[in-house]
Amino acid sequence: MTLHIDPRAVVHPTAKLADGVTIGPFAILGEEVAIGEDTAIGAHTVIERWTSLGARCRVGTGVVLGGAPQHLKYDGSPSYLHIGDDNDIRELVVIQRSMQGGGSTRLGSHNFIMAQAHIAHDCVLGDHVVVSSLTGLAGHVEVEDGAVIGGVTGVHQFVRIGAYSMVGGSSRLMQDVPPYLLAAGNPATVHGLNIVGLRRAGFSYEARRELKIAYRTLYRSGLNVSQAIAILQAQLPSSVPLTHLLHFIEQSQRGICSEGLPGR
Repeated sequence: MTLHIDPRAVVHPTAKLADGVTIGPFAILGEEVAIGEDTAIGAHTVIERWTSLGARCRVGTGVVLGGAPQHLKYDGSPSYLHIGDDNDIRELVVIQRSMQGGGSTRLGSHNFIMAQAHIAHDCVLGDHVVVSSLTGLAGHVEVEDGAVIGGVTGVHQFVRIGAYSMVGGSSRLMQDVPPYLLAAGNPATVHGLNIVGLRRAGFSYEARRELKIAYRTLYRSGLNVSQAIAILQAQLPSSVPLTHLLHFIEQSQRGICSEGLPGR
């Protein structure tokens, strides 16, 4: 097995390192840490107990992964942080493990977590998510595949951010952002469909057209949410994107962001 461990790093004997792992100077890997093949750990990074990283991840300088949750009711029970493959986690990022015994904070694969972002206990991120610098996700936040969150954004506990949505920088999220939409502001409001993001992700013209109709029905028809959903289910074909959008809204516990005023 080929490993590249700087002699100034500290690696606990119970840590499991796959082939091709690189560990920089002054990094610390705690008990029962698992690192996948070809993953690189930067200098001064701390990876604490019960944390696992997948293959080909890049972890920058001064990152802290798997620290105890910042929650007054955490009782010290074993809990976990699971991170998938091909993630790029930049300088000074902090990601904490679950506050629940046996629970886990989870990141999927191909995510880009920019410098000094904070992902708190019990958050769940999908794949291809971008979390920009100085953004904070409070506990139990869920971020679906392909979402982009701008810098210096604060996300309230239990908020959900839908697939392929985009949140503008310096926003404050108190309610859920439905999939495929643009949101920004303090507090955040929605500002239309994320057309550019959907094109880049390969959504067809027909899918984008249906989502545009759905947006107008939900936000500009004067109907309440339940009425709008019923009309959309009756009038549009049950495509995968539309079905996901409506299901996301129906499952919302905090409510969805309202529409912003023109020009805001």
